[in-house]
Amino acid sequence: MSLRVGIDIGSTTVKVVVLDEQNKLLFRSYERHFSKTRERALETLNSISDMLSGQRVKVTITGSAGLGVANAAGIDFVQEVYATAAAVNTYIPDTDAVIELGGEDAKIIFFGGSLEERMNGSCAGGTGAFIDQMATLMNVTVNELDTLSLKHEKIYPIASRCGVFAKSDIQPILNQGGRKEDVAASIFQAVVDQTVAGLTQGRELKGKIVFLGGPLHFLMGLRQRFVETLALDGEHAIFPEDGDCFAAMGAALCATDYQPVSFEEVLKKLADSAEATTLVDTMPPLFSSQEEYDQFSARHNASRPPEVDIHTYSGPAWLGIDAGSTTTKLALITADGGLLYTYYHSNLGNPVAIVLEQLRTIYAMCGDRIVIRGAAVTGYGEDLIKNAFSCDLGLVETMAHYKAAAHFEPSVDFIIDIGGQDMKCFKIRNGAVDSIMLNEACSSGCGSFIETFAKALGYNIADFSKLGLFSQHPVNLGSRCTVFMNSSVKQAQKDGASVEDISAGLSTSIVKNAIYKVIRAASADDLGQHIVVQGGTFLNDAVLRAFEQELGRNVTRPVISGIMGAFGAALAARDLHLDKSQLLGREALDRFSHTARPATCGLCTNHCSLTVNSFDGGRRFVSGNRCSRPLGEEPSHLPDLMRYKYDHLRSLHGTGQGDGSRGRIGIPFGLNMYENLPFWFELFTRLNFRVVLSPQSSRKLYLKGQRTIPSDTVCYPAKLLHGHVEALVEEGVDAIFYPCMPYNFDEGVSDNNYNCPVVAYYPELLAANVPDLKKTRFLYPYFGLHRPKDFERKASEWFFNEFQIPKRETVAAVKAAYAAYDAYKEDLRARGREYIAQARAEGRPILVVAGRPYHMDPEINHGINDLITSYGFVLVTEDAVAYLEDKAPRHVLNQWTYHARMYNAARYVCTQPDMELIQLVSFGCGIDAITGDEMRSILEDGGKLYTQLKIDDISNLGAVKIRIRSLMAAIEARKQS
Repeated sequence: MSLRVGIDIGSTTVKVVVLDEQNKLLFRSYERHFSKTRERALETLNSISDMLSGQRVKVTITGSAGLGVANAAGIDFVQEVYATAAAVNTYIPDTDAVIELGGEDAKIIFFGGSLEERMNGSCAGGTGAFIDQMATLMNVTVNELDTLSLKHEKIYPIASRCGVFAKSDIQPILNQGGRKEDVAASIFQAVVDQTVAGLTQGRELKGKIVFLGGPLHFLMGLRQRFVETLALDGEHAIFPEDGDCFAAMGAALCATDYQPVSFEEVLKKLADSAEATTLVDTMPPLFSSQEEYDQFSARHNASRPPEVDIHTYSGPAWLGIDAGSTTTKLALITADGGLLYTYYHSNLGNPVAIVLEQLRTIYAMCGDRIVIRGAAVTGYGEDLIKNAFSCDLGLVETMAHYKAAAHFEPSVDFIIDIGGQDMKCFKIRNGAVDSIMLNEACSSGCGSFIETFAKALGYNIADFSKLGLFSQHPVNLGSRCTVFMNSSVKQAQKDGASVEDISAGLSTSIVKNAIYKVIRAASADDLGQHIVVQGGTFLNDAVLRAFEQELGRNVTRPVISGIMGAFGAALAARDLHLDKSQLLGREALDRFSHTARPATCGLCTNHCSLTVNSFDGGRRFVSGNRCSRPLGEEPSHLPDLMRYKYDHLRSLHGTGQGDGSRGRIGIPFGLNMYENLPFWFELFTRLNFRVVLSPQSSRKLYLKGQRTIPSDTVCYPAKLLHGHVEALVEEGVDAIFYPCMPYNFDEGVSDNNYNCPVVAYYPELLAANVPDLKKTRFLYPYFGLHRPKDFERKASEWFFNEFQIPKRETVAAVKAAYAAYDAYKEDLRARGREYIAQARAEGRPILVVAGRPYHMDPEINHGINDLITSYGFVLVTEDAVAYLEDKAPRHVLNQWTYHARMYNAARYVCTQPDMELIQLVSFGCGIDAITGDEMRSILEDGGKLYTQLKIDDISNLGAVKIRIRSLMAAIEARKQS
């Protein structure tokens, strides 16, 4: 019998194993291939030729990148799930499930009965590539990340759906002084959550679980998070010694069925299979000649501030600091905007240390000749730096960037700033920031996108971007997610594209993502006539050229485009006209000390993850809080209709006007129950049931039901319901009532009155996916409250059949329920009128928060309402003003009750000078994509600002703060103009 060779070519590594007749492992290797798959496999085989030369062997290839190699070389291929299953059945026969994490893929295979396999689809969050990205972000190697994670004390919630989001969760934690050990463990926890929530899709992971693949083989911290999360013991969590090569071992086992060939022939087949190059989809070059490039450079180099020598200048100066998400920038300027000193560097997760070192450097250079008359700070780390060094002013980054842009192009009407992982675009109207667009869901149009590829191909970013300038055939890579772009790039390489062509293609992809995915522009005129581009990414000439080509017009890029935030902050400090700055002086810097420790606030259900920063002299700064309670102050008690509604609805439990004699009915407090609870509470208590509400939503409640969620893409409010029904089952109620409701109440202002499909039919999904519901009586009839007479008839039949309640009694209860719902609506409107009157009497701005009823749940909105009132706004919700407008034609089919309310609220706000509107949108909500565009057009046509806040299970409110503060700055600027 021949020896068997298994080759597993994955997305990032090549694994080769040799097995003997007894399935014993004679050789194994695990190597990264850097996209050179065939060469790597050939190299490994050559290294064992003394063991195999002259022998006949059986060879099979498997793996996500193996099929192309197998076809080109004419070697047998076996699908990786079968290979893995073969190895597991041979070596660990009583396995119940396999969790395998690879470079860009994650899969779970369920054994027992039939083989069932689940794989990650459109997103590579939660895979090895994601862990690599996170290690790079934290400036450590993957092994160091692992070591750090083993010393953690607490876990922060971090999104793992996308490396981008994870960055936006991790960055504020690091910027506000969180411990790297805790962040490292939180990254691994995010991978576990993504795998469990995204792949089990409602099927329970139990019994003996085998963990395979490189990341689970090498990373002890990741193993620990899996074992603790799934509550496994040593007998049920199996980490095989060769878990990283298991699929290759399976491929070798599958080779048994094939014919043996000589080892030399295998080598020849691989060597000859020079992959067939096919013509790639290409685009015209960025520059056709060196001359064209020189003219382009000269035009852009014209926008530069005067440089002043700091060693000879004497007089006043102003300092601007931009503590960004990944970099820290400083600019020291003279009165006319001349640059004395600039600094731009990655903040390595510790902006305080960098600013401290820079201030010492600046003071040393200034001597007694230069006096700093003002210092301003902007960016992610604004509050921390302002408190640490006593800066005179903190300003929102949109205003800082506008100040800087207007310095170079006074008539600027559009600013686009592309940073490392965030993109900000602002329209400027009448000298104020008018509408703001930030990349919410994806960073594929940002600088770290190119940087990731440059690193993967072994270049630094500066050299990599220069390569593409004169490429004659840039590859058209489309505009896609970073991880999938990975596969486009690999495909292009296989098709024979050079690194130059790929570099040029990536520059164009960034631009397309920015214009069509973030700004969603239909044409260049949507942006504006006078466009200023800034941010480190536009220092890359290839990206700048691609941007101009795509728009078909010239734009302004200041030479200092990377430090525009700091430059704008310095200009703002100058405009304060102070005689003396409060900035810490030289002596104070010598005494400066800073320590940070994590804490969790327990004063309300938000359980904010706080970071307590302590400075010398007993100064403290607490970050991560959404209200002022952890600081020892009472939160603002400005009128807040969202909180009023929530508190009122939470009080609707118990027996009401009945006696509770018919038993306990559990009602899950989620989705449309936020709309209809007053109705159902009245109905059930009149029928003498005791109403039991599920507990308040929380992260813990979400995790309770997480394993039963079949879809990873459904909105967070729906995901929470799984925890709510499980809690009611544990509560031991007699029945759980949660009806399917395709229709909502008809308010007469829309073409129809549907509930969205998720709200309408989610009870059906729960019945099919939550096993615990079998332990109780789960009632989910189809009801429609929009036709009272029909409902009266249907309900009296249903209650008679289910509970033998006389029809007369039900009819009376239904009438009382409709009256209770009307009274609740009237109460909200009266409250709204009262709050608006109070705001006007006190001269406060009014913010209408438009969303769906369930957006008032604190676990869904993460305390956005507290944040809004802390900035001095009076908060009313859309249903308190929508009734003041009649039905009007819309550009879109207006068939959802909740949306019709938002449209009318927006129309009403346009008639009120002291009102603005913010729209809340759930991440992953399909129909809100349409609503958002319609709301924008209503508000912009009415001369108002459109602000949209996307919310989901991640509670970092960084982007929310930027938007609310920019809205405030714009309101202020409009008042002045």
